Amino acid sequence: MRKLAAVMVTSVLLLSTASASLAVGTVLLPRGYESWDKSRQKIVEDKKSLFYGVHYIYLDKKGMKSYKDGGSYPEGSRFVVVFHNLKEEGGKQVEGKKNMIVLMQRDKKQKETGGWLFAGFSADGKPSGIDPVKNCFDCHRKDAADRQFVISNYEDFARKK
Repeated sequence: MRKLAAVMVTSVLLLSTASASLAVGTVLLPRGYESWDKSRQKIVEDKKSLFYGVHYIYLDKKGMKSYKDGGSYPEGSRFVVVFHNLKEEGGKQVEGKKNMIVLMQRDKKQKETGGWLFAGFSADGKPSGIDPVKNCFDCHRKDAADRQFVISNYEDFARKK
């Protein structure tokens, strides 16, 4: 009887661990994000920065009103940031090869990260396995706690006229 109970407990633990792993692994890069509103190009020249290079922010319609006017972001609002290497061409800094994509999605279940889900992807859209607290939320908490953890501003995002 004890062996059966031990086997059952072990099975439940293995299943719950597998379920937790699947839940983390099911975060996908949103399809069609390239058709969302897109920011101007931003260049980060600090070679020590994780974000060294060129990047663009894409924001879905659900989050754009809050981004533009303020207010709380509705559940499910999504930002996608695409990063490119920085290269020099003809004496100018230009966008190089895509190197990283990140997702920030409003999700009230994500208590540890201020109600946002963070996920990282390789250039080809496969999960990169970044640590959402250490690699994402620590900076968002430090730089934008007073702005619902959104670091960028609409003024930085708005297209040039």
